[in-house]
Amino acid sequence: MAFNDPVAELLTKLRNAKNAQHRYVDLSSSKVKLKILELLKQNGFIENFLVNDEQHKIRVFLRYVKNRKSILNGLTRISSPGGRRYVGYHDIPYVFNGMGIAIVSTCKGIVDGETARNLKVGGELLCTVW
Repeated sequence: MAFNDPVAELLTKLRNAKNAQHRYVDLSSSKVKLKILELLKQNGFIENFLVNDEQHKIRVFLRYVKNRKSILNGLTRISSPGGRRYVGYHDIPYVFNGMGIAIVSTCKGIVDGETARNLKVGGELLCTVW
């Protein structure tokens, strides 16, 4: 199934897999999704992800604590293809007082909100994760 918004597809599939308590979820591959998944892995929201270049697929392993409670509590898409939201580095939100991350597409690449503030660059606010 083809999607027009790869970021929304990624967030929706992660949210659905988390709610169903699946161990992993398979996605179609793209550079934007890979960069977002790298940020989620660095910040401890997912356990790991594997890339299958032959089939152009990504398998994302979700991270759980005791009693299959997910580390991911929420994923929200902020900017969409129909309504872009751009922010300066002063306006990048703090998500749950630092417990979550904002993912921003900047001229330096796709980075989390803290890195964008440190680099003093703004950009398109893609999503927030907590």
